[in-house]
Amino acid sequence: MSADALFTPFRLGDIELQNRIVMAPLTRNRATPGLDAPNDLNIEYYRQRATAGLIVTEASQISQQGQGYIWTPGIYTDAQVEGWRKVTDAVHAEGGKIAIQLWHVGRVSHESLQPGQKAPVAPSAIAAKTKTYIQGGFADTSTPRALETAEIAGIVADYRRAAENARRAGFDGIEIHGANGYLIDQFLKDGSNHRADAYGGSIENRIRFALEVVDAILSVWPAGRVGIRLSPVSPANDAVDSNPADVFFALVRELDKRGLAFIHIVEGATGGPRDNAPFDYEGLRKSFRGAYMANNGYTRALAIDAVASGRADLVSFGKAFIANPDLVERLKRDAPLNEVDRATLYGGDAHGYTDYPALAAAAE
Repeated sequence: MSADALFTPFRLGDIELQNRIVMAPLTRNRATPGLDAPNDLNIEYYRQRATAGLIVTEASQISQQGQGYIWTPGIYTDAQVEGWRKVTDAVHAEGGKIAIQLWHVGRVSHESLQPGQKAPVAPSAIAAKTKTYIQGGFADTSTPRALETAEIAGIVADYRRAAENARRAGFDGIEIHGANGYLIDQFLKDGSNHRADAYGGSIENRIRFALEVVDAILSVWPAGRVGIRLSPVSPANDAVDSNPADVFFALVRELDKRGLAFIHIVEGATGGPRDNAPFDYEGLRKSFRGAYMANNGYTRALAIDAVASGRADLVSFGKAFIANPDLVERLKRDAPLNEVDRATLYGGDAHGYTDYPALAAAAE
C-alpha cells in the first residue's frame, strides 16, 4: 500500500497541516521548578519536532488543583502563558502547528502537589491504584475526596480560563484531555464514578461533565480548532467501565453535534496491547463527522495502512517522537529509529530530551 497518504497535507477543521503525522502528548517533567512554566529547554524540544503535521503538547494543568506530577507545565499563570508563547513562536517559525492539551488529573495526584497539601479531588472518594511522580520519584497516589456538586462549575470555569490563556499563548488549537484515567475519564467510567447526583449514575449524567468542559472551551475557541482525546477501553490509572461502548458512542454523538475538529482515540490499553478489550473503533469513527486521530502502538506500516484505507485521518506517535526529533523524515525514508532511553523520560536536563540525533547528525 502506498505510503504517500501519510505524508500528504490535511485540513484538520480550521487548521492546515503539512502531513498526517501527529506528535502525541508526552509528559516529560521538565518545566521550571516553582513556576511550572515552559523554559528554553522546552522551546528547543518542541522546535526540533516541528515537522510533525501537528504537535499536541504535553498535558498542561488548568490549575494547581489539576496537577498530578511534579514539574509539569501549567496554563493558568502569566509566567506559564509567556513560556508557552515562546514555544509556539519557535514552532511557527519552523512552519509547524501546535495545540495544547488541557488537563485536570483529578485523583491521580499527591497531597504534596495540591494547594495547601490537601487531598486531590475526584468524582468519588475512591483511590486510584496507580502511582504518580513527585519530589523523590514515583509514589502512590493520595486518596481523593469527592467533589461537591457546587464545585464542578468552578472547574469548568478553570478550563475556560485555560482556553483563554491558550489563545494568548499563540496556540493553533486545543486538545481536551479526556483519556487515561484523569478527571474527565473518571467521570465517564463507572469504576471511578459512584455519584448519585446529576454527574453520576446514567450515561447521560456521566458524560455531562465532559460536555460542559467542551462547551466552555467552545465559548472561547471555534469548534474547528478543538478536539478531545479519549481512551474507551484503556485501564490506565485504574479507570474502567463496565460498558464502554455505550458510554463512548453516546459521548461521541454529542461531540459530533458540536462540530469538533477531531477525536483522538487511544486504541486499546495506553502504552500496552491494542487488543486488550473488544471495541468498534471503525463504528466510533463513523459516528463522528470530524477527523479521527488514531493512537497507540502504531508502526510505520500500521499508520500507512490506517490512513491509506481510510480507517484514520491522522496517526499520532508518542515515544517514537521522544527519540526521533525528525520522525517524519525517518518514516518517509523508512529509516531506522533511535531507541528511547527510558531512564531519562521523566525529569532531568537536555540529556534524553533535546540531544537525540537527527538523521543527518547520525550519518556523520
